[in-house]
Amino acid sequence: MQRTVGVIGGSGLYEMPGLERKREIAPSSLPASARMFGEPSDVLVEGFVGETRLIFLPRHGRTHAIAPHRINYRANLLALKAAGAEQVISVSAVGSLAEDVHPGDLVLVDQFIDRTRSRTSTYFEDVGVVAHVGFADPIDQALSSALYDAAIASGARAHRGGTYVCIEGPQFSTRAESNLYRSWGGRVVGMTNLPEARLAREAELPYATVALVTDYDCWKTDEAAVTVDAVVAVMKKNVAMAQTILRTVAATLPDASKSPASRALDDALLTHESAISDEARTKLALLLARRASR
Repeated sequence: MQRTVGVIGGSGLYEMPGLERKREIAPSSLPASARMFGEPSDVLVEGFVGETRLIFLPRHGRTHAIAPHRINYRANLLALKAAGAEQVISVSAVGSLAEDVHPGDLVLVDQFIDRTRSRTSTYFEDVGVVAHVGFADPIDQALSSALYDAAIASGARAHRGGTYVCIEGPQFSTRAESNLYRSWGGRVVGMTNLPEARLAREAELPYATVALVTDYDCWKTDEAAVTVDAVVAVMKKNVAMAQTILRTVAATLPDASKSPASRALDDALLTHESAISDEARTKLALLLARRASR
């Protein structure tokens, strides 16, 4: 059975060795329902590892021109869903908030704390439809476990579990904030996985994060404060490892249809079907299609 997985990360991921039949998918070629919330960050890149189809989307655009707080997360997730993604892997740079999590390590996070402020975090806004999806466990455990096993098999120093604190950015944290996040039990800190994970849940896409540790944020006073140059230097090494993990996990991806996330809207809509306007149905067509076909 062919699996299709969306991969959101840096622009270099789709240059991975072993990716065959690679082609670009222009957003304009997707159904109109995919662009109801605007345009994604860039073109999508499709490729195959064996029989597994991977669809890559550079989160910040190919030239890294979009800041974390300006990313159109809603458009990105809809574009992947419209292109056929059944589940989503996020590859993200993070800072470490823990002594035992070192630059160059990977963390397969399992929880989030949201410290963003200005980002739209739902599709169910200004459409006359109310939905409350469950989000107690934001990461799909089957997908995350497959990624962890692939990371270990690839020779990575990987940590299973941990809380990702998502900050607004684009500035790095203050030292006081960094220490606060540590006191909360945060394992890593980053700027991109929320509202991305929330929207993946509303789009019924099982979601997992490979957090690539680039630095110690700024809490660790015996280390140099985080800088862009330091982050980029470690990221180059981490991206090569992420590519290896993606090639490895391609053969062991779980069946997304067995994930509770794939049915997240079943008990989430409070608005009665008869009260959903034609305009709302058009705007939410990709999200409501499975319910309509039942």
